Amino acid sequence: MSTLLSLDHISLAYDTTNGQVTAVQDLTLQIEKGCIACLLGASGCGKTTVLRAIAGFEPLRSGSIALDGAVLSSVERRIAPEHRRVGMMFQDYALFPHLTVERNVGFGLRRWDKHKRAHRVQELLELIGLQGSAKRYPHELSGGQQQRVALARALAPGPEVLLLDEPFSNLDIDTREHLAFEVRDILKKTGHTAILVTHNQAEAFAIADRIGIMQEGSIVQWDSPYGLHHNPATPFVANFIRREALMAQRAQAYLRGEASIQ
Repeated sequence: MSTLLSLDHISLAYDTTNGQVTAVQDLTLQIEKGCIACLLGASGCGKTTVLRAIAGFEPLRSGSIALDGAVLSSVERRIAPEHRRVGMMFQDYALFPHLTVERNVGFGLRRWDKHKRAHRVQELLELIGLQGSAKRYPHELSGGQQQRVALARALAPGPEVLLLDEPFSNLDIDTREHLAFEVRDILKKTGHTAILVTHNQAEAFAIADRIGIMQEGSIVQWDSPYGLHHNPATPFVANFIRREALMAQRAQAYLRGEASIQ
């Protein structure tokens, strides 16, 4: 497969009252068309900053970001978010409470022909299994259903790349894992390229083809879930994978009433 999204030696920094703080340092990454990728790491490692830079919300201090060979961001230029062919699904879903499910899904299609828009919305509602909920409002849906509506809305305009920022964090553990597999299935059916950001290893391993473990603004290993688990490149990666797996086991035991979370 050919490379669709390319991040070439990008660096990002924030200005604070105590000076400049580097969030991402000399990060290079290539993602193939149709790949579901994940940036995995603890809070503050820079993964969400990378996602925001791809979306166009953060300027680069160095390097460049290109989509299908066209530069989206560099030191000299930055294409506006709405012109990037990049969709984003936010952590809190950001559904409009006063709009029905079908109108939420079709929100980004307001310039489309009426009949074409209606067909696209129906197509997506069938894809996410909510065709019978078109007239309902977000508050009438479960957390998992809201998440699927937010996914459909992000997919509606047909973005080249879909960005998912901690999309399962507001759900309970069992629902979170189930929906991760469900979202992967939807993305594979549609052939979309996607990048997930999460701190949760179980989510990453359930949904991603390739995972980048991040530490202090850099990717320390870019590999398949199997490769990360069986061939960690550094002691940090090995410890991170082991620690996350242990935490998941404890959480599952707690839900079964077999143990308390320490």
